[in-house]
Amino acid sequence: MGRRRAPELYRAPFPLYALQVDPSTGLLIAAGGGGAAKTGIKNGVHFLQLERINGRLSASLLHSHDTETRATMNLALAGDILAAGQDAHCQLLRFQAHQQKGNKAEKAGSKEQGPRQRKGAAPAEKKCGAETQHEGLELRVENLQAVQTDFSSDPLQKVVCFNHDNTLLATGGTDGYVRVWKVPSLEKVLEFKAHEGEIEDLALGPDGKLVTVGRDLKASVWQKNQLVTQLHWQENGPTFSSTPYRYQACRFGQVPDQPAGLRLFTVQIPHKRLRQPPPCYLTAWDGSNFLPLRTKSCGHEVISCLNVSESGTFLGLGTVTGSVAIYIAFSLQCLYYVREAHGIVVTDVAFLPEKGRGPELLGSHETALFSVAVDSRCQLHLLPSRRSVPVWLLLLLCVGLIVVTILLLQSAFPGFL
Repeated sequence: MGRRRAPELYRAPFPLYALQVDPSTGLLIAAGGGGAAKTGIKNGVHFLQLERINGRLSASLLHSHDTETRATMNLALAGDILAAGQDAHCQLLRFQAHQQKGNKAEKAGSKEQGPRQRKGAAPAEKKCGAETQHEGLELRVENLQAVQTDFSSDPLQKVVCFNHDNTLLATGGTDGYVRVWKVPSLEKVLEFKAHEGEIEDLALGPDGKLVTVGRDLKASVWQKNQLVTQLHWQENGPTFSSTPYRYQACRFGQVPDQPAGLRLFTVQIPHKRLRQPPPCYLTAWDGSNFLPLRTKSCGHEVISCLNVSESGTFLGLGTVTGSVAIYIAFSLQCLYYVREAHGIVVTDVAFLPEKGRGPELLGSHETALFSVAVDSRCQLHLLPSRRSVPVWLLLLLCVGLIVVTILLLQSAFPGFL
């Protein structure tokens, strides 16, 4: 695969760790920070407005939400509510965006100080409940409830996700416990020990089943707090007697053109770093019986994050060495790859939604993937539309071939017909 460069969409004044895209408004939400250390690096959540300018996708800073001394390490989105993992806590944020009308937009535009925020510039931080006006669009962000979600000796929430109807959210962290909370009250409704050691990732399916992966080399499927089954990716895949693997990430995805279909995707990486690193693997699972369907190598770079497109067609991967890749979910074939796009660990990837403002922003490309890293940059990865021949043209060619064959036979053998 050839080396290429991905365009830089935005540069924040702090390391970026988490990423979400709101389908209704087309807002790109990037979060991170320098933590509680007094290094001068701020902590915040940046709301970026995505637009197509001269045929290209661009992002400009719409609002910067100050998170004070807490860096946001993980994000989940449910409508207009964000769940942000900050140290050992989960903080809910509500954002509201709407268009200004008439002269109000003109007045707001006249009050703007200078041109639109450029990448690399340090924005002014907005406190809780602050409102930003930007070229006819207003955005207001407010803090809602917050709760401590991890209670280990060095507590840290590592993952958060909402259920299918956004009434519950699940969290996991370094103490190995899964905790489920009501939204938006954050009243705890469930708590159980899922892993010995840290939980690396979790995913909630539409049927209420929960998949968790941990540092203890296990991946488990739960119905509430009852263990349903454990995943065994090597049943139909490669076997390594001397190389232990652990699950790094898990995501549910739809099956394209099958409304009731469901797939689970997991990433397996070597448990220990070796001088000659063995390959990492992608596995697709049946979402109903959790049997492995397909496993393929995804290279020797250690995978750091995984995401699935809205329709379940594509998988996005980031690596600890800064590379970014897009795979087709059905065959686990690599369609796009940029080696060391960031040059440092990719912390999160997110696809442009396929509904809402997604098609308008996507243009003629097949999909768009955003990536963020500790280098403070957000990059854009566009997959060009793959050329395909229409079915009607194939049928026409087949009919033409048959006619030509008959004519040739008739001319060679006059009594053929």
